[in-house]
Amino acid sequence: MLTQIEGFDATASRHPRRKTYGVKVGHVRVGGGAPIVVQSMTNTDTADIATTLKQTLELAEAGSEIVRWTVNVPEAAAAVPEIKKRMLDAGCIAPIIGDFHYNGHVLLTKYPECAKAWISTASIRATLARGRGATSSSPPYARSRWITASPFASA
Repeated sequence: MLTQIEGFDATASRHPRRKTYGVKVGHVRVGGGAPIVVQSMTNTDTADIATTLKQTLELAEAGSEIVRWTVNVPEAAAAVPEIKKRMLDAGCIAPIIGDFHYNGHVLLTKYPECAKAWISTASIRATLARGRGATSSSPPYARSRWITASPFASA
């Protein structure tokens, strides 16, 4: 623990938190004065359903309140609905954030079942885009970096 280091003043090293707008990521509130949330990202190939599911469940069990998946290729987009289904079957309620690497508009159009697995697509995308200076007239890749999902979304 840092407070045990001789001469270290943890209180003096704290930075004040900025005022932000709060948003809900599934059932987890982020920003707007909410407590800091633990977020993790899998390091698996999302197209590998079993491995991504296993790591997602392990992260949630270890205390990750939000889990991120890379959805960067068609095979990963095609795997999302099955991973989500298996998460629900396992009783995992951790919201998932899909990191689409600027090609979400292509993958979500080509894989409509992947698009159905995510909730609050427009509102979360718009909220995050506003925070980075993107507008409704920005190119699609500037607005579709992150799409948020929750296992509670209706299919």
